Amino acid sequence: MLVSIKFQTLAVAMAAALACASHAAPKINLVTSTQDFAALAREVAGDKVNVESIAMGYQDPHFVEPKPSFVLKLQKADLLAVVGLQLEIGWLQPLQTQSRNAKIQIGGAGYLDMSQYCEILEIPTGGQVTRAMGDVHPLGNPHYWLDPNNGRRIAKAFADRFSRLDAADAVYFAERYADFDKRLTAAEKGWEAKMAPYRGRKVITYHRSWPNFCERFGLQVVDYVEPRPGIPPTPSHTLELINTMKREAIKLILVEPYFDRRAPNKIAQDVGGEVAELMPSVGGVKEITNYFQLFDYDLNILVNLFQKLK
Repeated sequence: MLVSIKFQTLAVAMAAALACASHAAPKINLVTSTQDFAALAREVAGDKVNVESIAMGYQDPHFVEPKPSFVLKLQKADLLAVVGLQLEIGWLQPLQTQSRNAKIQIGGAGYLDMSQYCEILEIPTGGQVTRAMGDVHPLGNPHYWLDPNNGRRIAKAFADRFSRLDAADAVYFAERYADFDKRLTAAEKGWEAKMAPYRGRKVITYHRSWPNFCERFGLQVVDYVEPRPGIPPTPSHTLELINTMKREAIKLILVEPYFDRRAPNKIAQDVGGEVAELMPSVGGVKEITNYFQLFDYDLNILVNLFQKLK
């Protein structure tokens, strides 16, 4: 009799476990175009969402070589989160098409253009944008995640969308977002205090990657190493840039890791300045594994160079 009761108890327990498993919602599968969005999604997703990214943080997100493995990721995706503003225009859409996943096509229920939630700078006005102007984005500058305020907006958008797809865990996502928001607010105070002595400093950047970052932290971008976006530096423009930097006492050039350093190094040498290789994305170097570390890394480099250039 005792053995029979034990078996009955075990059977009831197993039946209950199987019932719970059958009613448990499958995890949401999110694919992001960049590691930055994957990092922000993980802040609110916890263990409830599978998060994968396509472009690596050390790559130029304008130019990503398509791979069959990317198509496989997209085939399984419930959500695809993109930077938008034509940043991925040269490589992502063919992958979406090949995946044959209707949910993540443009306009699909699982297609998330994160630019719609953010403050976008450098939206062209007053005329038609043509290729003669270089690699100008007609809908605005796509490097908007480099302002923590936009990072907050992106995280909130993820939390809201996860809650819609998994209503049973809505409180979980809301709590994780609230924690992220609290930690980001505290981090922002530290970052702003660190940069306060250098607000108003003039800098040169290689590409137009930094308007949101520079506006947030009080740096003034005077000119660019590229004569036009996406166009390599020419000798005449380089000479003009050297003269501008000497005239305005500009000593710092901000460069992304995937651009040729020869021109900025030569310019910095001629003006007695420095080149700051900043990371525009999470994963740009192994030390940057989350969104907070991205700003810690870049701002530490800037502060150290500003102190050196006093």
